[in-house]
Amino acid sequence: MERALELAERALAKGEVPVGCIFVRGSCAIATGANDVNRTKNATRHAEMDCVDKVLKSGDSARDCNAHLTVEPCAMCAAALLNLKVERLIYGCPNDRFGGCGSVVDVAALLGSQIPIISAVLPDRAMALLKQFYAGTNPNAPLSKVKTKKPK
Repeated sequence: MERALELAERALAKGEVPVGCIFVRGSCAIATGANDVNRTKNATRHAEMDCVDKVLKSGDSARDCNAHLTVEPCAMCAAALLNLKVERLIYGCPNDRFGGCGSVVDVAALLGSQIPIISAVLPDRAMALLKQFYAGTNPNAPLSKVKTKKPK
């Protein structure tokens, strides 16, 4: 999880939502990813999808890998990880807006997946990164969504 948090910190430094993901087999990382949505202007470029793409491109399999994520994956990413049949899905803090592991929707139950999902691994650190990002203004947000200061 430490490595996933480092990836999230790098994403934050680049103006991305700070989410990191790493696929681990034994003690070796086989793929790493960080959010790249703002730079690519592609809403599907989540950290998890970055890892998935790298594994698929390499011809490797994620079946015997643990997926470590700093934040609960959204429904899209949870479905991708479960369909890849990762050995275990491990995440830091919940995602109360888009969480696909029970916070909003339980994708595993919908898919009938028995893959273990472990939550709350270093959640405070993951949440602190999210709070740091959302305390600022996302320079890539549409004008209708940009935060404005309310008069007192």
